[in-house]
Amino acid sequence: MSKGASGPFSRTLHRRKIITAKVIIMEMKFRFLGGADTIGRMGMTMEWRGKTSLFEYGMSPTKPPEYPLECQRVDNVFLTHCHLDHCGMVPKICGRDDTELFTTPLTAEVSEIMMNDSLKIAKAENYPLPYTKGDVDRTMRSVVPLTFGDTIELDGFDVSVHSAGHIPGAAMFEIIGDTSTLYSGDLHTISTRLVGPARAVDCENLFIEGTYGGRVHPDRRDEETSFLNKIAEVTDRGGRVLIPCFATGRTQEIMLLLRNTGYDMWVDGMGRSVTRLYSNYPEYLLDFKKFKGAKRAFQEVRNPNMRSHSAKGEVIVTTGGMLDGGPVLGYLRELGKNPKNAVLIVGYQAEDTNGRMLLESGCVMMDGEPVKINCEVRKYNFSAHADHDQIVGFVRECDPRNVIFMHSETRELFMEDLKGDYNVILPKLGEEFTLDV
Repeated sequence: MSKGASGPFSRTLHRRKIITAKVIIMEMKFRFLGGADTIGRMGMTMEWRGKTSLFEYGMSPTKPPEYPLECQRVDNVFLTHCHLDHCGMVPKICGRDDTELFTTPLTAEVSEIMMNDSLKIAKAENYPLPYTKGDVDRTMRSVVPLTFGDTIELDGFDVSVHSAGHIPGAAMFEIIGDTSTLYSGDLHTISTRLVGPARAVDCENLFIEGTYGGRVHPDRRDEETSFLNKIAEVTDRGGRVLIPCFATGRTQEIMLLLRNTGYDMWVDGMGRSVTRLYSNYPEYLLDFKKFKGAKRAFQEVRNPNMRSHSAKGEVIVTTGGMLDGGPVLGYLRELGKNPKNAVLIVGYQAEDTNGRMLLESGCVMMDGEPVKINCEVRKYNFSAHADHDQIVGFVRECDPRNVIFMHSETRELFMEDLKGDYNVILPKLGEEFTLDV
């Protein structure tokens, strides 16, 4: 752990004994509870020697939320990162089983924000509560903080932690016995302005996301240039730019991109809290000096009364990223009336969300009624996931014997590139399968 970290987990890391002896090759059982052939609500169990580990347990923030399959009692939980589709249901397990939660300290802190926000939304929307505030508190007390480069011994195996790229604090877990199994979570293989790339790990079994199977991202720098040119165009004509952003990762990436532009810029919503947490963990950021400069370039909306001022700014970065909640709807109601203004979409828009509706029909739902948005709407690709070609390249660099694709609706498209060289496994929801470890 970096000595510069100042979060609550920065001085509580208790390392377990590292084992160098090997274990006898044995079969390990796996079962996906969610996120096998779908994007979201991740969850996977892994059984060996009478012990069960759970890798992630998330929810899909649809209306109503979608959850993974019920999970048996487990002995420990691994969490790769803090996005809701990976962390959102972890309190249900840690609160019930009183088990250790292995994750990075930054992921733990941001996940707590996300979990509590999920309870707040469930209450506001009259959905059944998936867990309690007490479960969240017990989850946070169960955290065993690990950081990149750490290795612990757990039930006869070594478990090593690697950076996944993606967002600050996102991890990959390598389980090492006589063979090596890598669980990637979400990953990116290029440097963004916020984090560096995931690096390949030699392994026998590779669990890897396939979110962008069949799709290739546009050149990142070209996309950034187009985005900046559009903001200049809108402000030159006297308009204002509204940028709906996910609080974790995307808000900070956009802030870094805009840090030297000199516009009157505001940041609103949960992204402010996450940005402050990132400041406590510089070891997870690509360039902390630039990050601090980006934070200084934006004025924070600290209370609702300030929104009368922020709405007059040239650039407003705010949650929610899919336009379904958060301060964005208030801004959209006002700014969406003027054709000189623009809404720049910079994240994935799931089906049945306001963001998808806006892109497809030019309308959003407000107070139960469709509202026409008259300003310009554009979409840009700033994905924190590897695309099809980058995933194939990562697989080849890891050079496993078995490749298990998850978190994807287009997994079959990887077969053409990888069949014959690797044993490609496409697990089904709820079905158990085994691998040698």
